[in-house]
Amino acid sequence: MTRAAVPGLPSRYPIGALLPAMYADDDFAQRFTAGLDTVLAPVLSTLDNLPAYFDPALTPPDFLPWLSSWVDAGIDPAWPEDRRRAAVARAVELHRRRGTRGGLTDHLRLCFGVEAEIQDGGGVTWSSEPDSALPPAPTGELLVRVRTTPGRPLDATRVLAVVRASCPAHLTARVEILPGTPADDTGSPT
Repeated sequence: MTRAAVPGLPSRYPIGALLPAMYADDDFAQRFTAGLDTVLAPVLSTLDNLPAYFDPALTPPDFLPWLSSWVDAGIDPAWPEDRRRAAVARAVELHRRRGTRGGLTDHLRLCFGVEAEIQDGGGVTWSSEPDSALPPAPTGELLVRVRTTPGRPLDATRVLAVVRASCPAHLTARVEILPGTPADDTGSPT
């Protein structure tokens, strides 16, 4: 799609009709303004629909990467269009939760459609009780286990890139891609 001249697109605001009465019968003035109408019709149409361009669900597909750059959604052109639109729509929420376990889990779910188990080795804990036990010594590693579904291969380098982008700076990141679904406490698949 393009926002350039669109053949046959009528102008909702023809300039010739807005000219003073003395130019209403002037053939040259009407032809000249009709040429301007042809050039300006796509611009005016875009401006009339401007709110739709800023809505990730309604924006034209070719406008989506530009809209994504505004919110730093980091969309992948290889993703299906609905996933790219969802990433742009949820970008602000994901940025707000960036660096947290929940934020990373949601980001991986959005980007790859997978569930992740995250082990944070940062050595951080909190408690509402005084004199609580200190956290264990930090491992300095963020371990992310991602489970794939059969028939849907997952590129480990792409997953690692997403994890590293969301990983706190003081931790290294490691990704393990495992087959199947996680098991619950009884050992049966969930």
